[in-house]
Amino acid sequence: MSKLNPESEKWFVIVNPVAARGKAGKAWPKIEARLKGLLPEWQHAFTQGLGHGIQLADEAIQSGYRHLLAVGGDGTNNEVVNGIMGQKLVASDQITYAFLPIGTGNDWIKSHGIPKGLDQWILMFQQGNTTTQDIGLVYYYYEGQEKKRYFANVAGLAYDAFVVRYAANHRGWMLNHIFYLMMIMRCLFMYRLCRARVLFDHQMREDRYYTINVGICKYSGGGMSLVPHAVSDDGLLALTLAGPITKLSVLLNTYRFYNDSIGDHPQVETFQVKELEILPSGITPTLLEVDGEFLGETPVRFEIIPSALRIVVP
Repeated sequence: MSKLNPESEKWFVIVNPVAARGKAGKAWPKIEARLKGLLPEWQHAFTQGLGHGIQLADEAIQSGYRHLLAVGGDGTNNEVVNGIMGQKLVASDQITYAFLPIGTGNDWIKSHGIPKGLDQWILMFQQGNTTTQDIGLVYYYYEGQEKKRYFANVAGLAYDAFVVRYAANHRGWMLNHIFYLMMIMRCLFMYRLCRARVLFDHQMREDRYYTINVGICKYSGGGMSLVPHAVSDDGLLALTLAGPITKLSVLLNTYRFYNDSIGDHPQVETFQVKELEILPSGITPTLLEVDGEFLGETPVRFEIIPSALRIVVP
């Protein structure tokens, strides 16, 4: 862990005003007033649509900023991280990144203990503690074309990606936590397992998977711990493979999603790996999401970039 004096640096602030169904936009005047009293030199910009956070982060770095602050949810976090990682002007760990969470899930912050309350967050920010974490990189396919995406938290395949895609197409379910749980239950009975081949560190598994999770950090899906063995700075990908679990067994074992015991289920295996590839095994590809954003489908290939992101932490 290292220290910086955030009040002596020049910051660029990226705000997603529609995060948490517009909560971030409503909170911005109060946040802006606090930042004016805290930072002598800073500018800000609002994201205007999907992917705009990537562009804003890249442009800020090209303009000379080396300290970025994002305000929003896990999707905003993912976009700004992609902007930091995708630019080629400076090494990514030469950028200091702070994140003020105003989102629905707020999963990434749980692994680092970053507070949600503004007063507590300001105190953390003023202390200036920084550390580094690993970043994942996934190559995948969307509409027949290979693409790539960085991620800071957890990638989910199979059922997890099915839920994320369904949620993106039915945003009315996101009214509150109860409606979200109802949507998850609906998806459980709609989802059909598909077969996949998983290659990692000279090993191979092939099965019909309920879910496959790949973690840099530990939490996803609003507090679920599907990769409880993830360590954010160990240079490894945490892998959880959940085989053909019945819907009834999923319901009976829901508690395992939250108490770090998912690996104790007889049809679940957990690993820490350096190399990982997931291939379709049959007609139906396996779907992919990262950090709560639907991306595409298999074949997918994962890499890890050690200590690539410098972040402000408590």
